[in-house]
Amino acid sequence: MNEKATILYVDDESINLMVFEINFKKQFDIITAISGNEGLEKLKQNPQIKLIVSDMKMPGMDGIHFIKKAKLLYPDKVFFILTGFDISDEISDAINNNYIKKYFHKPFNQKELEQAFLEQIQCLEAIS
Repeated sequence: MNEKATILYVDDESINLMVFEINFKKQFDIITAISGNEGLEKLKQNPQIKLIVSDMKMPGMDGIHFIKKAKLLYPDKVFFILTGFDISDEISDAINNNYIKKYFHKPFNQKELEQAFLEQIQCLEAIS
């Protein structure tokens, strides 16, 4: 991987966006969005985004709703949920229906996320 892969992180709490960016900016190009609507706009503006990580509980449009909309527009992207809540039936259904690749719990384990990101990037590169 010569250039850094781009990851979009969507979360309604700016502190979470900042922490995510600080933890992953050395290995990946990070783009952040404060809402699902902004996330959709960032996807439109940045076709190089490979992976999308979304918070679950957000006002207006929750993570699953955002991912379902984004997946229709960008079926080649890989999506993850990162939430402070336990796995729900809605998240399980999203995994089983291939909307999201994996669910992670906050506070996140940086190594676990990094490994999942790298695995998915390798899969995407093998396909293209």
